[in-house]
Amino acid sequence: MENKENILFIGNPGVGKTHLSVSIGIEAAMNRQITYFISCNDLIMNLKRALLENRLDARLKQYAKYKVLILDELGYLPMDDTASKLFFQLIAKRYERNSTIITTNKPVSEWAETFGDPVLANAIVDRLLHHSHVIKITGRSYRTKNVINDPEEE
Repeated sequence: MENKENILFIGNPGVGKTHLSVSIGIEAAMNRQITYFISCNDLIMNLKRALLENRLDARLKQYAKYKVLILDELGYLPMDDTASKLFFQLIAKRYERNSTIITTNKPVSEWAETFGDPVLANAIVDRLLHHSHVIKITGRSYRTKNVINDPEEE
C-alpha cells in the first residue's frame, strides 16, 4: 500500500481469489487504511447510474480515494463500450495514487474481449501492471473439491 502497488489474482472460479483479496482488505482496514470491496458488475452499474445522474466525477473521486479498492470478478461478464470507458476512467484516476486489487478468471491476454476494444484494454492493462503483483492461482475449485468426477469411483 505504501508503494501504491496493485495485485491481480488470476485463476479459475473457486480457487480462492476473492478470499485472498478480502483477507488483504481486512488487514489493510485493521491498519487504518480506507478499504472498499465491490464486484466489477456492481461497480459498473454504480458508475453508469452516476453518469446518468450527472454525478460521475463525484463517484469517480469517491472510488479513487480508497487506499485499497478491491474489484471482484473482472471479466465474468463482458462490458459494453460505456462500461469499458468508465472502468478506464477509474483506473486512470487511481493510477499511482492508491492500490487496486482485482480478481479475474481471464488471463490479461484476453482482456481485449472483456473490454471490447484492444486499445482501451491495453491502456487499462498498462496502468494496472506498471506497479503490480500478478498472482496466478491454479487448481480445482474449493467449492467442488468433494465432488466425484469419475462415475466409476461412486
